[in-house]
Amino acid sequence: MFGIGDYVICGNKGVCEVENITTLNISGVDKERQYYILKPLYMAGSTVYVPVDSPRESMRKVLKREEAEELIRAIPEIPQLVITNDKLSEQTYKDCIRTNDCEDLVKIIKTIYTRKQKRLKAGRKVTAVDAKYFHMAEENLYGELAVALNISRKEVEGYITEVIDGR
Repeated sequence: MFGIGDYVICGNKGVCEVENITTLNISGVDKERQYYILKPLYMAGSTVYVPVDSPRESMRKVLKREEAEELIRAIPEIPQLVITNDKLSEQTYKDCIRTNDCEDLVKIIKTIYTRKQKRLKAGRKVTAVDAKYFHMAEENLYGELAVALNISRKEVEGYITEVIDGR
């Protein structure tokens, strides 16, 4: 159970704050069923309604500061994704995004970064699929790390670089 004021990760909405836990007075909705009313931090004006009794894998608490710092220190050892067929890359990325797992987001970022460098070196552009999922993974990971570390999302990349270089 999450409480009002908790920061959670909810599906593809990223970091959300639990604004309220209540029933909904909307036609066609069970008036007895409790819902989390979530406000996505990085989607101004959005509201998400999640049944309290929905499966737990759809929501989880944001990493604690210690967990975020541990993840960042582990980034160099986190392996890249193994993509043997470029046509299956998007499905691999989707599967990782769907897990809402920070380590999977790191894998996407590392994999696409390497692919991007190879393509640029060969005089080719980054694929639209790679660009889309790189951005998505970065937004989700940096949003969560910003909340966990109590810094702005803009500061996250520099923080990661500092920690990894200063190991």
